[in-house]
Amino acid sequence: MFLENTINNAEKSGWIEVICGSMFSGKTEELIRRLRRAQFAKQRVEIFKPSFDTRYDDTNIVSHNANEIPSTPVEAAASILLLADGCDVVGIDEAQFFDDEIVNVCNALANRGVRVIVAGLDMDYKGRPFGPMPNLMATAEYVTKVHAVCTHTGNLAHYSYRKVANNEQRMLGEADSYEPVSRAAYIRLIEGEEKKVDKK
Repeated sequence: MFLENTINNAEKSGWIEVICGSMFSGKTEELIRRLRRAQFAKQRVEIFKPSFDTRYDDTNIVSHNANEIPSTPVEAAASILLLADGCDVVGIDEAQFFDDEIVNVCNALANRGVRVIVAGLDMDYKGRPFGPMPNLMATAEYVTKVHAVCTHTGNLAHYSYRKVANNEQRMLGEADSYEPVSRAAYIRLIEGEEKKVDKK
């Protein structure tokens, strides 16, 4: 699926791949898998994550299954352009936490002939499009939407339900703070919250 330009192999062609979905859907796992394949193929790979994300490790990108790959934490998306010079493949995790400049950065890299692989939450805990992800998905040549399994219904989970009282959009957390739920389960949970508020 993610092959180089087969029409004219002399023409170096870059592109953007986006891996998106809810919490616990395997986004980072899939990102690591693609990056490791690129490394195995002896391609020059650089990997980045927001410095804000220190859940498992200060520098490495770590999946919920404890697979990990070294990365460079950056404060702002613009830093990636400087640090990724001379790369064949650039991986970016937790893209939803970056500023809007990440879209321009990814496009600039792809225009240089770089394969850019981005992973991130497409929606926040309120079910709203998250940060720059909608624009990245619109710009990307390839979008892979992965799903978790709903903890209430067993169906495909599309939402990340926040189980703790915190209204900040950016909140790192694990299974103690979030659970993946289907649309139907999400609606029931939100309606339950609203009823609790009304009773007060």
